[in-house]
Amino acid sequence: MKKQKKIVLAYSGGLDTSVILKWLQKNYKAEVIAYTADIGQKINKKKIFKNAKKLGVKKIIIENLKNLFVKEYVYPLIRGHAIYEGVYLLGTSIARPLIAKRQIAIAKKFNAYAVSHGSTGKGNDQVRFELGYHYFGPKIKIIAPWRIWKLNSRTDLIKYAKKNKIPIPKDKKGASPFSVDDNLYHTSTEGKILENPGNAAPEFIFQRTLSPEKAPNKASYVTIGFKNGDPITINRKKLSPENLLQKLNFLAGKNGIGRVDLVENRFIGIKSRGVYETPGGTILIYAHRAIESVTLNKETMHKKDEIMPKYAELIYNGYWYSKARLKLQKIIDLDRNKVNGSIKLKLYKGNITITSRKTKSNAYSIKKVSFEENKTFNKSSVERFINFHKKKLR
Repeated sequence: MKKQKKIVLAYSGGLDTSVILKWLQKNYKAEVIAYTADIGQKINKKKIFKNAKKLGVKKIIIENLKNLFVKEYVYPLIRGHAIYEGVYLLGTSIARPLIAKRQIAIAKKFNAYAVSHGSTGKGNDQVRFELGYHYFGPKIKIIAPWRIWKLNSRTDLIKYAKKNKIPIPKDKKGASPFSVDDNLYHTSTEGKILENPGNAAPEFIFQRTLSPEKAPNKASYVTIGFKNGDPITINRKKLSPENLLQKLNFLAGKNGIGRVDLVENRFIGIKSRGVYETPGGTILIYAHRAIESVTLNKETMHKKDEIMPKYAELIYNGYWYSKARLKLQKIIDLDRNKVNGSIKLKLYKGNITITSRKTKSNAYSIKKVSFEENKTFNKSSVERFINFHKKKLR
């Protein structure tokens, strides 16, 4: 008897991937392995197992990758202060490379001939997934249903689900849901009324942040300790990467910090509008820049600022594993061993204020900067410095 071929599907348990699972079974006559990477998204393991088993899946894999995700993907991004187009903290972009890597590993382990994902034919994630697939498994077939099937819209998807008795989730208003992606670093919400940039985002779509108006009238304070460029403590308590980010998500979210409403330029050439929440990440980038201000020299900081847009764009476009991104990461991390100390922040109604910077580094000198007379800075050399730069004006 001929052995049944296998496909590893990135499976969330939701509508899109449940439809894809059924479609793969019907059209490829293959055994589908349902793979879920737990990277801190809202996850209902019972639902995933129930839905997958109902669709005839024999092998269901849920892998806890939260610590790995934060330590090896989010933290390097934070060290690079990566922000795409001045607004987007790359929350979805940074998650896809890890999922793709593990999906290929699962495919190799179970001798699957193909992998599949639920990204639409108009989105960026299809590129991010497939560049990751190609990097780790160039000989493994990629099946992208949204580019090849005859379901052309969300309406078609729902019709297919009804026909095949696949449960259809509802949003808080009882309608079909927005397109939502979430992980420990962020939540993105797209689609429906958000597609028109003239419409204000309804308050009910926000999942992890209060509005600044509803945030507490009393400020919160948090001290973040850094070692070798990475956050390791909150209020002097050492935490795992997963727990540290989770703690900051809570503190920032309740104080109305981390919301952005943006129209971004997708890699494939169209503009899209979305509402993103990155509460803990917003605090971390703010705090990391603050600790670098008292530990790194001007040349190093300015070099990082110079390469950041390109670094962010590479991540956005799916080039996390590329030589170009790795080369920039080496520049970013060149002096990370000097980035040690703590930053105390005040969180209040959507705002972050630095209240204290502490470090043993001597990059910042009180003696040199003081307005009191001192002998540590040679003021007579300043005139020569200005005269030298006058010549560059011509």
